[in-house]
Amino acid sequence: MTTTIIIARHGNTFNPDQTPTRVGARTDLPLVESGEDQALRLGHHLKSEHLIPDAVYTSTLRRTIDTARLACVAMMCPAPNTPLPFLNEIDYGADENKPEPEVRARLGEDTLKQWDELGIMPAEWSPRPDVIIKGWQDFLNTCEAEHKEQIILVITSNGIARFALNCAENGEACQLKLSTGSYGILKYDDKWVVTDWNIKP
Repeated sequence: MTTTIIIARHGNTFNPDQTPTRVGARTDLPLVESGEDQALRLGHHLKSEHLIPDAVYTSTLRRTIDTARLACVAMMCPAPNTPLPFLNEIDYGADENKPEPEVRARLGEDTLKQWDELGIMPAEWSPRPDVIIKGWQDFLNTCEAEHKEQIILVITSNGIARFALNCAENGEACQLKLSTGSYGILKYDDKWVVTDWNIKP
């Protein structure tokens, strides 16, 4: 009676010779070649682990949709993708699409450390954590009702994925970060528990 949710972060959106920025909900970048490779690697890995999904969900952003598409190609998985707006990245406000040194200079190291390690969000960013957590809880409730004993693949971003941990019995024991192309697993029997987190294929 176990329901399994694989939560994966989209692949890379910058090449090594590019200056990375804080890419959020208003910046719809495609995957770069290394990001496409990460998506294919994710799919091959999940297939080897016998984790081919019955259903696929992404955000409405290209980087998640393309990650799901390529992963499913690698798995030869026919499951259709359903985009869900709640899986979109954080809107970083004044920090949206700005180089990281500029963001650090504006917010300060302590503020970003609290975000990275504790999930305490800077005041100007949105949606707020309670809204994101409610989105995850509603989604998990839907999965309990509509995807019993199934495997569900979710492709989202680091900023959104971390709050799924708040809905799991043992989520507080996990580090928040989910690296690009990496995934975690939540399973439901009579409660949601994290069985893996930040696994790099």
